[in-house]
Amino acid sequence: MVSLETQSAAVPTRPVEFDSWLSDLPKHFAAGGDIVMSHVLAVLSSVFPDGEDYFVRSVEAGRPQVTDPQLRADVDGFVGQESMHGREHRVLNERLAELGYPTNAIGAYVRWLFRTRERIKNKRLHLAFTAALEHYTATLAETLLNDPDARGEIGHPGARYLLMWHALEEAEHKAVAFDVYRALGGTERMRIAAMWVTHVLFVLETGLWSAISLAMDPAAWRHPLRVARSVWRLRRSPFTRPAAIRQLFQYNRRGFHPNDRDTTELITEWRAKLFGSDGELTELLAS
Repeated sequence: MVSLETQSAAVPTRPVEFDSWLSDLPKHFAAGGDIVMSHVLAVLSSVFPDGEDYFVRSVEAGRPQVTDPQLRADVDGFVGQESMHGREHRVLNERLAELGYPTNAIGAYVRWLFRTRERIKNKRLHLAFTAALEHYTATLAETLLNDPDARGEIGHPGARYLLMWHALEEAEHKAVAFDVYRALGGTERMRIAAMWVTHVLFVLETGLWSAISLAMDPAAWRHPLRVARSVWRLRRSPFTRPAAIRQLFQYNRRGFHPNDRDTTELITEWRAKLFGSDGELTELLAS
């Protein structure tokens, strides 16, 4: 991890630990014990550590060609934040594995997927995929920070707070991989093509792994009506509403930049709520 002193104030690394906050995590930790949402969130968490390792490798590979001092500082912050995210999601994933979720299998698949992709020695291509996936995380982050209903879907306070911290930092560094891609001469054609591939793979892989995870859950077999109701609620989730889908597809517009969506005030608000004036992690929030 890079030194804290070298990082941009816009993209700071915050050493945090969530171990004690996750020790009492129940099997179905979404609000109201929602079975399907719990599995979807578990799948997403399972993807993060190895996915973010790939992001770091992609951005670090491009750093030598970045000449802008501010962007170089933001790259240092990006690397620090993503490394911290991977560490804390591994803590969550270990707890989820103890509860019966297939987090280890999902992690192994993600490692295989990205290592296979990295056999293609093209820095711009990997940055294009990283920037595309960063837009997904930025969209999820903005939804979570903006919408109390979205935060309310994560019933366990420790898991909710971890995801809110993660969301804040995704908002802070949402343009870094994109700007490194452009600094290396990445084209609009490659950027948009990478996002179309990402759209397809994200839906297929998240859906498939969620189905596998559900199939391994005895409670899902014992309570099929609960599962059916949970699937119906998922259709109306803040994360699947038309506004979130439209935001995802904004990336496909020629000339798009992540900062077209100004989240400056949102970042300022949640920095204060989560870390206070002294930059230290505050007590768990109720919402």
